[in-house]
Amino acid sequence: MQNHTVKALAIGSFEQDRPLLQDIFRNLGWTLFEASNHRHAMQHLQRHAIEVVIAESDVPNWNWKKVLSDLRRLAQPPQLIVASRTADDYLWSEVLNIGGYDVLPQPFERDEVERVVAAAHRHHKIPPARVTTAVSAAASVA
Repeated sequence: MQNHTVKALAIGSFEQDRPLLQDIFRNLGWTLFEASNHRHAMQHLQRHAIEVVIAESDVPNWNWKKVLSDLRRLAQPPQLIVASRTADDYLWSEVLNIGGYDVLPQPFERDEVERVVAAAHRHHKIPPARVTTAVSAAASVA
């Protein structure tokens, strides 16, 4: 699963999860940028080719829906993973329906973080034409 090209941005405080998140990225050779607010996050997004954003669902003054809206304005929008202590089916459905990639329940579990981040990274690397073609093909089969 190791992939040295994963570049992610964690938005929020991640008070209890920060050590595990940092350890996961370090062990896999991935790059993790961190931002606690909108201004710092946007600076990272403008300076680095970030492919995955992990945003806490309740960052003050910048919830995950606003994060997603800002990401969509970028030339190469990263995949958004929403982290939440109150993750449930409703949040997961809402995130997917609005265009986010997935939801990670907090506190984090190592295997789940690795799997979801790696999958989001792979999804980011698929050219848009292939995604559209795959969706169209699946729809025509159904």
